[in-house]
Amino acid sequence: MDSNYTVLARKYRSQDFKSLIGQDVLVKTLTTAINTGRIAHAYIFTGIRGTGKTSTARILAKALNCLSSDGPTANPCGVCENCRAITAGQHIDVMEIDAASHTGVDNMRDILDAAQYRPTNGRYKVYIIDEVHMLSIPAFNALLKTLEEPPAHVIFILATTEIRKVPVTILSRCQRFDLVRVPVETLKKHFAWIAGQEKIELTDGANELLARAADGSVRDGLSLLDQAIAQTAGHVDEQSVLDMLKRADRGIVVNFMETVLSGDTAAALAKADEIYNNGADLSMLLTDMMEWTHWATRMHPALLHAGDITNSPYTADQREQIRKINARISLNTLSRIWQVMVAAVPEMQAAGNQKQCFDMLIVRLMHIANMPPVSEILKQQTTITSRDTPTPNTTAPDAQKNAKRIITNADELANALQETKEILLYSYYTSNIEVSEISDGHIKYFDRRGDADFAHKLSAWLNDKTGHAWILERITESPHAHTITEQKQEELESDPLVASAMSLFENAEIVGVK
Repeated sequence: MDSNYTVLARKYRSQDFKSLIGQDVLVKTLTTAINTGRIAHAYIFTGIRGTGKTSTARILAKALNCLSSDGPTANPCGVCENCRAITAGQHIDVMEIDAASHTGVDNMRDILDAAQYRPTNGRYKVYIIDEVHMLSIPAFNALLKTLEEPPAHVIFILATTEIRKVPVTILSRCQRFDLVRVPVETLKKHFAWIAGQEKIELTDGANELLARAADGSVRDGLSLLDQAIAQTAGHVDEQSVLDMLKRADRGIVVNFMETVLSGDTAAALAKADEIYNNGADLSMLLTDMMEWTHWATRMHPALLHAGDITNSPYTADQREQIRKINARISLNTLSRIWQVMVAAVPEMQAAGNQKQCFDMLIVRLMHIANMPPVSEILKQQTTITSRDTPTPNTTAPDAQKNAKRIITNADELANALQETKEILLYSYYTSNIEVSEISDGHIKYFDRRGDADFAHKLSAWLNDKTGHAWILERITESPHAHTITEQKQEELESDPLVASAMSLFENAEIVGVK
């Protein structure tokens, strides 16, 4: 084994602002400040691990002390004595301090006493305090005055992953920069470039998995890539990464969720056994199921403005499969199974036997998915209560007459909904439904808004009011028929009295039909 091997995260660490990936706003602000001479005396960088906080601090230190120009430069040369010393961590005027091991007030006093002396080899003395939130309260207090009015030759650069633990008095004395999670596409390009430099075969599928597993952290992603290269001897493909991460392929997850939502308990448990026996980590599988539920909710037709879904981790075929699943399940179902899965996360972590816990979770999910909406449960409860209440014999014929309706056209259906005070169902039906065909027991319709719950609600209402089952057939192309509201509006507009009234007022229009 080569004892001089350098891991990828260190070997390809950013050495200048141009190579700092995913932090465009930060780079633009700092380079502009350096070029215009507006250099602050204190900066604080915050963000998740592996996004470039310490790397940015070192690049800024090089920019301030590079010898390639007469003053600070946004493009440090990287080859002068100062740049090479800072890169190696050996520059006498650039001190990197680990706040976790220098937490006390005495440590801070030593730093502040040394800060009074002018730099030896550079233009500035730069103090990089990493994980600054680990300092004690007395140490923070000792830093306050010097941080607010440091000597002209001193620059403080603080870095932390826990910005909320840093006192406000410290934050108010620094320019704050929040380093964002690096986007998946940016990480993929970076990993592909590194694979080329290292002469490693990295497939697109494997690259996608590594970039998403990195969760926005460059260092985490490069550590995973390093591990994958070591495992596969330089031929990194999708299956090897799946095995390494102990994750199931997203196609398997989509098929599994389709089985779970189908209501076949035996098939779902058998599929769970198969995935488990193939080596998948059940905690990761639960995470993937939650990811699926999130994107299925974003893609549900009931949410017409749920944002861009092109950045979802699924292929076009998988997204089409999710849309077909969404066509038969409601938004309420997705919301309920999400809540059950969120509650199962700590259960899985605490369970002695994860497989048993996961099997019970699947059973719960299937029962939750088959539950009717709360509104339907309340409606059924009301119906049962009304049936249990004795009714005088004199009204029995009227009750029997109202219980069994005959509906043969779209208008009769609208009238029946209005008479029974189904206001929400009536409003949606009259405003959004184009009826193509209707007979007693069958409706063929086009839904302009695509509410997946509409067919279920209307079918339940029809079954209750007519006394027999109905078939609701939803078509995908509009028959270009008018809705009930549009029909009523046309009738009003053609009425001579209404036309005469509208002619009396300029730009008059009918805004509603009651």
